[in-house]
Amino acid sequence: MNSEHLFDQIKLKQSFLCIGLDTEMIKLPGHLRDMNLPLFEFNRQIIDATHDLAIAYKPNLAFYECLGETGWHQLELTVNHIRERYPHIFIIADAKRGDIGNTSKKYAETFFQQLNFDAVTVAPYMGSDSVLPFLEYPGRWVIILAVTSNKGADDFQFLSSGNHERLFETILRKSAQWGNPGNIMYVVGATRASLLVKVRDIVPDHFLLIPGIGAQGGDLAEVAEYGMNSKCGLIVNSSRAIIYADSTERFALVAREKALETQLQMKNILRNKGLY
Repeated sequence: MNSEHLFDQIKLKQSFLCIGLDTEMIKLPGHLRDMNLPLFEFNRQIIDATHDLAIAYKPNLAFYECLGETGWHQLELTVNHIRERYPHIFIIADAKRGDIGNTSKKYAETFFQQLNFDAVTVAPYMGSDSVLPFLEYPGRWVIILAVTSNKGADDFQFLSSGNHERLFETILRKSAQWGNPGNIMYVVGATRASLLVKVRDIVPDHFLLIPGIGAQGGDLAEVAEYGMNSKCGLIVNSSRAIIYADSTERFALVAREKALETQLQMKNILRNKGLY
């Protein structure tokens, strides 16, 4: 999926919502836990209830990997369900891989050839070796961690280098040379929204994946004010605030209601920006 297709979906759905599938067994509604494939059943119902409101889904790999073979199987079933039923939806592997050489190549093969994701999140700490193997796949995306919302982000991301540039700025400037706005995106946490001005100074045309609205407290209007460009340029993720809004048999319906609240906010923002 290229950037024009993404923008088309944003205009069509009047939304730039990504729903994070951080699907954890202990948090599933009780009536699902004894099923044969409970994570997939939960994901399926969430996806079927919200597919017209979201432009993307983002499974968090940790919640599937920890279950071994059955977790990987349910992840694969989830991706296949989206591909078969809703082929225009963007699918992100929230994997945060960050290795080099043949290892990085195998990660790229896993997510793009075997699991058929559109994009994967990658940590750039080891440099271009960590990213370039993912860029060998036309039509697929690397989403590079730039500014994250966690407290520990202060340990490294804001350190100044010799040219008085903070580390996250150096990462943006350097990594933008490895690809282009058609195959690289960046993660910028919603709770760091004021930094989006600096981010846009360096990468004005790239899509940004923005986690952190909802349960983490990020403000959607602030993110849009500082981060939106002429093609929207934002994919804003909400996970727990949507998928765990209810723990009864109505969970998918309530998830839709929560997703609709966010989509309506996004619709107003897009309209005010003249983007549909």
